[in-house]
Amino acid sequence: MDLAELIDRHQIHQVLLRYARGLDRLDNALARSCYWDDAIEDHGHFVGTPDAFVTWADGTTLMFEATQHAILNHVCDLQGDEAFCETYYHFSGVTVEGPNFMSTGRYVDHFRKRGGEWRIANRVTLVEGTYDVPKAALAPSPQSAYTAEAPCQAARDRSDVSYHRPPVPRRPA
Repeated sequence: MDLAELIDRHQIHQVLLRYARGLDRLDNALARSCYWDDAIEDHGHFVGTPDAFVTWADGTTLMFEATQHAILNHVCDLQGDEAFCETYYHFSGVTVEGPNFMSTGRYVDHFRKRGGEWRIANRVTLVEGTYDVPKAALAPSPQSAYTAEAPCQAARDRSDVSYHRPPVPRRPA
């Protein structure tokens, strides 16, 4: 494997990570930047353009207090300026009262490199499992470790600590 191939593979993986972050932080511009304009997203109950998908996904994830898209196993068949990838995912959505929601499956992607940039040209999302997950009886609230003086820094927008450069930790008591 040569350096150019390693760089291409890394850049493709970065697109997948940006996609997950964009959806979880409700950063629609970031999620949208992962697709070419002429792409089709075939995602379970949704089939359409990237713009329509991002709008649909934003509305869908707003029913949760928090979401996490985990990018897992990733296989990439690189063929010049095209790549054919299969990437496992794990999605979890936290609700106020439960049950929480979990989904597992795979993204089957066709990536294209245009003008030196990799983006999704087409995607088929295979949802292989959906699960209701009860709230744990002894699990603390996500906010319980924080006080009014030092609130939780997690947010589903650009105020989230992950956007801060540098991130600013809370001060020890």
